[in-house]
Amino acid sequence: MVETISKDMEEAWLKELTFGAFDPEFSETSQFPSVHQMASKDESLALGMVSLMLHFHWTWVGLVITAGQNGFRFLSDVRGEMDKNGVCVAFVKMIENAIASYLWSPKLQDFLSRETSPVNVVIIYYDTDSLNDINYQVGVHLVTWRVWVTNTQWHAELSGRNFILDSFHGSLVFTHHYEEISGFNEFIQTATPFKYPEDTFLTLYWFRNFRCSFSDSDCSLKDCTPNASLAWLPANRFDTAMSEGSYNAYNAVYLVAYALQEMLLQQGEMQLIGSGDTTVFSPWQLIFGGFDPEFSENSQFPSVHQMASKDESLALGMVSSMLHFHWTWVGLVITAGQNGFRFLSDVRGEMDKNGVCVAFVKMIKNAIASYLWSPKLQDFLSRETSPVNVVIIYYDTDSLNDINYQVRVHLVTWRVWVTNTQWHAELSGRNFILDSFHESLVFTHHYEEISGFDEFIQTATPFKYPEDTFLTLYWFRNFRCSFSDSDCSLKDCTPNASLAWLPANRFDTAMSEGSYNAYNAVYLVAYSLQEMLLQQGEMQLMGSGDTTVFFLWQLHPFLKDLQFNSPTGEQVNLDKANKVGTKYDILNLWNFPEGVRLRVKVGGFSPQAPLGQQLSVSEEMIEWAAGITETPRSVCSESCSSGFRKSPQEGKPACCFDCTPCPENEIANETDKEQCMKCPDHQYANTQQNHCIEKSVTFLTFEDPMGKALAGTALSLTVLTAAVLGLFVKHRDTPIVKANNRNLSYILLISLIFCFLCSLLFVGRPNTATCILQQTTFGVVFTVAVSTVLAKTVTVVLAFKVTAPGRRMRQLLVSGTPNYIIPICCLIQLTLCGVWMGTNPPYIDTDAHSEHGHIIIVCNKGSLTAFYCVLGYLGSLALVSFTVAFLARNLPDTFNEAKFLTFSMLVFCSVWVTFLPVYHSTKVGKVMVAMEVFILASGAGLLACIFAPKCYIILLREDRLSLPKFKDTIYTRSKNPS
Repeated sequence: MVETISKDMEEAWLKELTFGAFDPEFSETSQFPSVHQMASKDESLALGMVSLMLHFHWTWVGLVITAGQNGFRFLSDVRGEMDKNGVCVAFVKMIENAIASYLWSPKLQDFLSRETSPVNVVIIYYDTDSLNDINYQVGVHLVTWRVWVTNTQWHAELSGRNFILDSFHGSLVFTHHYEEISGFNEFIQTATPFKYPEDTFLTLYWFRNFRCSFSDSDCSLKDCTPNASLAWLPANRFDTAMSEGSYNAYNAVYLVAYALQEMLLQQGEMQLIGSGDTTVFSPWQLIFGGFDPEFSENSQFPSVHQMASKDESLALGMVSSMLHFHWTWVGLVITAGQNGFRFLSDVRGEMDKNGVCVAFVKMIKNAIASYLWSPKLQDFLSRETSPVNVVIIYYDTDSLNDINYQVRVHLVTWRVWVTNTQWHAELSGRNFILDSFHESLVFTHHYEEISGFDEFIQTATPFKYPEDTFLTLYWFRNFRCSFSDSDCSLKDCTPNASLAWLPANRFDTAMSEGSYNAYNAVYLVAYSLQEMLLQQGEMQLMGSGDTTVFFLWQLHPFLKDLQFNSPTGEQVNLDKANKVGTKYDILNLWNFPEGVRLRVKVGGFSPQAPLGQQLSVSEEMIEWAAGITETPRSVCSESCSSGFRKSPQEGKPACCFDCTPCPENEIANETDKEQCMKCPDHQYANTQQNHCIEKSVTFLTFEDPMGKALAGTALSLTVLTAAVLGLFVKHRDTPIVKANNRNLSYILLISLIFCFLCSLLFVGRPNTATCILQQTTFGVVFTVAVSTVLAKTVTVVLAFKVTAPGRRMRQLLVSGTPNYIIPICCLIQLTLCGVWMGTNPPYIDTDAHSEHGHIIIVCNKGSLTAFYCVLGYLGSLALVSFTVAFLARNLPDTFNEAKFLTFSMLVFCSVWVTFLPVYHSTKVGKVMVAMEVFILASGAGLLACIFAPKCYIILLREDRLSLPKFKDTIYTRSKNPS
């Protein structure tokens, strides 16, 4: 069906205006009824040239003519006129076509150079746009004695300063006459790239001829020659004269405008398409290149339809690949323009969502600017720091060869290039295994395999399709062919040669996306035409014979509404609203020596798949750069391991950070944690700070070395005190025991025993009873001990102050008044303890912070105020005892305890004054140890200072125990006063 309809469509049913050279082929209205030519006929060209020969009396003339219907027609005309007028043909050389002229031009110039000198005039008829190749080859030999007579198609190369010696200097060119167009010269003088920024041709000319440079930021022109104009350029740089083609195009525009006006006047109405005041009469158009969101607006472009699928998921797909490979530091190289800026917005949005940072952004203005600016681009990429190993390139033109070449010069082989399907890297060269783009990942639209395409590629040859000059050129260059001297046809080629033999750097046999879309477009038009014929039931006949001609606009309603399944099984439609994002194939470029390059599918991306399943990648199939055995890394900062948190670097993106260790007792059990997590109170952080460990419950036990030492000391002091008490009881009738109130000595010794024993309450697992007893027992027994010392001191003072019987002090001493000091002082302390226990008594508590890794069971004092009141009262009592003892220090010292009491209280007060700062600066877990040490130290001080001298006399100086000796001592001292 497609073949039949295509044959009908070939009958020129599209209206077309040509403004190139006149072609007699298209003058046949029966064959090309819809093709109209603006150019005038060349039927008098041969007569004009021969007339010129006769005028100059040139009768020996050579002919160089391009082969083809036009060339042979001109050869027939010019030989007829020459025969009529007696002008002889010296030689005739036919040029097959433009490609053959390029390949055959050395032979041509050699032939012309060998011709005899009388052949000084050569007529050249050329019907293509350029003769630069022949011009260059002939110009090498400086055949300056020839006169070239040619037609208007001749466009000799004008570059270079010394082309006055060029082979074609003095040529005579026949060109069609046309009138001067008003305003054209003014347009040429005022046309600048600043006035027409979308014209890349002007941008290129200004850069090359007016000393401009490109801005690094947006590639705009700057620093150009002021007030520059194209009219300033010499003809070898820019010819300001209007060409014949431009003149015909000018007339064609007016022709269409007047025809449109005439149609509107005759029809009396306009077909309004779009919105606002826009009136559109353009035919429909199918675009099979890359998808352009601009054309998706129905109101603005109702007749433009795109075969390509939307690229709305391209940014998401690329960022998904970044996340898969853990690339968080990525550069962007994007072509400027609506598509480029739209992609930049999309990709930055996706990168921000997913924590991927932009290392740099470089915008390429356009294809021409990229060519001029690419050295700067490659220098920039080469200067980037090594962590920027991944670059996304979005390019929406047909080539990136310039940037590819410039970057490849520096062999930036450590980079991974992630690019879109528009990427067409230069494939030439044999040893491009070190090519900069060896490890590229290319996102290309997924499409199904077309049946028969591979067979077509394998069988396509220039002998099967002789009109395809592309195949002719490829066969000549790749299959050792030569050209026949007679008709420039190929000969002596490699037998059974096929395009499939060529490596990818010579010819890529894979179908491109544009070709796939064109394939679907052909089927779409064919099905639409079939649908139209079936619905209308008749065809509009125009012209003569069996030729069937359709107006272009008649097909549009069927095109836009048609849906069908292509031979590959893909659903094809032009509904812009239902154009959904396509699937992508991810290709990896493999380079091998001798120019072998493969595009290997290594994964895919489907935006319609469930979240988390959209991307699929086979990492084992990816070929990275030479020397790289694992997935490349691209990060601004290396990941923070567990135990560290990320600390942002000032002024840099979020991906750039320092790794800071977690604070004490905080952990980070994953990499790249933003914040550390604090361990619960019952747990603590391990050394690596990546895990919380249960704390062990601890307290001062009798099994601990410290507990054993303290308990042993307490018991030893208790036994020692009990022994002293027993010694005193045994020698209770001796004067030294009787002195200073024997009963008070017994009370003091007993209280010291309890003092030493109460320290044992601070060892072992605390409970409610021990917590209460620790504080109250300590307070009360020490109050008894200190008050006893105070009572003994008062007794000494009273004893030595009595001078006469009957005095009040003697009454106090005889009545035992000092003995009441003990119960009174103890009663006050008991009252304080009672208030403490009644309001906020001590209780069991835990301390999880003092010792790393341990929970200490302690006794919380409850009311600190009450604790310090008890301690303060005890201190006050000790201070009073010290003061009284200090005042009695100079009394006679035989059996006098005044000095010993003074010294003992000095030691006691010193111990407890030292205790206070140590107590406050010691961790809670060590308080019990400190408390017990000071209890033992203060008790031992009292025991040693008061009772050690007496024990010394009792045990070692028994001679001083009798009363006569005591009296003799007193008498001796009275005789010898000190």
